[in-house]
Amino acid sequence: MIRLKFASALCLAALVSPAFAQQAQPEGASGRAAARAPVVADRVMAAAANPVATKAGFDVLAEGGSAADAAIAMQLVLGLVEPQSSGIGGGAFVLHYTKADQSLVSYDARETAPRAADGKLFQQADGRPMAFFDAVVGGRSVGVPGVPRLIHDLHKAHGKLPLARLFQPAIELAETGFEISPRLATLVGADRFLLRDDAARVYFFRTDFSAKPAGTRLVNRAYADSLRRILADANDFYTGELARAVVDSVRGGRNPGVLTLEDMAAYQVKTRPVACGAYRDLQVCGMGPPSSGGVAVAQILGILNRFDMKALGANTAASAHLIAEASRLAFADRDTYLADPDFVPQPVAGLLDFAYLAERAERIDRTKSMGRATPGTPLQRQGALVPGQSLELPSTTHLVAIDADGNAVSMTTTIEDAFGARRMVRGFLLNNQLTDFSFADQRDGVAIANRVEPAKRPRSSMAPTVLLNVDGSLNGVVGSPGGARIIGYVAKTIIAMVDWGLDPQAAIELPHVLNRNLQTELERGTPIEGLKAELEALGHEVTVGDLTSGLQAILVRDGKLIGGADPRREGVAMGR
Repeated sequence: MIRLKFASALCLAALVSPAFAQQAQPEGASGRAAARAPVVADRVMAAAANPVATKAGFDVLAEGGSAADAAIAMQLVLGLVEPQSSGIGGGAFVLHYTKADQSLVSYDARETAPRAADGKLFQQADGRPMAFFDAVVGGRSVGVPGVPRLIHDLHKAHGKLPLARLFQPAIELAETGFEISPRLATLVGADRFLLRDDAARVYFFRTDFSAKPAGTRLVNRAYADSLRRILADANDFYTGELARAVVDSVRGGRNPGVLTLEDMAAYQVKTRPVACGAYRDLQVCGMGPPSSGGVAVAQILGILNRFDMKALGANTAASAHLIAEASRLAFADRDTYLADPDFVPQPVAGLLDFAYLAERAERIDRTKSMGRATPGTPLQRQGALVPGQSLELPSTTHLVAIDADGNAVSMTTTIEDAFGARRMVRGFLLNNQLTDFSFADQRDGVAIANRVEPAKRPRSSMAPTVLLNVDGSLNGVVGSPGGARIIGYVAKTIIAMVDWGLDPQAAIELPHVLNRNLQTELERGTPIEGLKAELEALGHEVTVGDLTSGLQAILVRDGKLIGGADPRREGVAMGR
């Protein structure tokens, strides 16, 4: 836990008129929908990637529940109505802000590798890396899930309402049924692997093996039973019948894994140091390792502190160039240094040091791209490491909540790829989180920080973020799904709110520009796509595509809560 105090107040531009709740809108071909107004409320607010889940969280808040209570209720419903993205078979990172003492604590519920796993887990007999989906589909990629333990730990530390009340919406929906959303129907129909699993085939597909269409009512009594077991006994998932079901699934079928009951029983949620960096008059605080998200977002913003982004404006080649170049530098460091801190010493303080970021900023040339960035040499680094990349696919989900006491939660939660390992057990899908490790364990005889090791947690890009004013009070919460692109989505949204004076909804909807130390990515079908030629003239290799973020954000302004949800998915914000 950290307590942050700062010296002066922050004032940003006034925001727009109030609304009670947003309406979910269907996605177009590019994954985008029409612009919305932000939601403005006086006391409480929740936002999640599905309106049914948002409603569950909002109802909890309206009954006097805490932000943590709302997060638990939303997560349990999301595991049912948005099963491709998160659930009790996966993991999560949470930042919790307590207004009473201005404290901030982060919870690491990331999955762990089995104790029988090693650096060769995703390598063929000749040492070459496996093809990605050969590794993903089946039990080999499954780590010990963290969400069930997180739910109990989070409630014990920050809950107000009875835990049974928080499980109630998901259990009732699972037993009475819910309608398949357009997004879920589309993703089921596009997936190549779900049909391989007997339980998933019966649940998601019709008898002719076509995907059940949007609007079909799904009932999932197995999920309701699993939730009742977890509600009654937190340990059932880790030492009881559910644990045995998970292990049996992982170790059976094609491409089996090495997970054991001992691995399940040993799992713990950990509190970690929060990674904070200054941006203008804010402290931007995120998840530290084993997530790279908080450090990388803080690095991008810390580098851009040296530039007048307000003057350059949104959707300009000059601002896009600087965002891309700062992102290159952050990703070069991320790929080299960041991993599970229980296994690899982490130079977080050095990476976020003011002088170090100033030196990194000097590498940016306003007139041309640097191309592929190289890692820096921060203080505290230990030993020789080489960059290692892992393929994080753009699934996952994010939720935010602020309660009547002013406490807040920013939570990013995932089963990694859409539908995870494509193994359905007792009504929920298992993660494929282990494929977030580097498939190679060394390069030229030098160890890769994010290599597979027994009981290790794979590096993530998830970036649940809390924004604090200079006096330590809450300024806002933000986060997104999207694999390694999460870092860029969150950084852009913070820049838009802080430098360009946009309300959360407009900042979320602002077109994306990203760079992961590779190509500069521009969002298709938006004004920023028109910058392609200008950026290429600066030396960028540019790609244009669908950048389907799932941002949720809430800002605190003059006693009001102003919230937004990403129209690229199905999310909404609700408040009162």
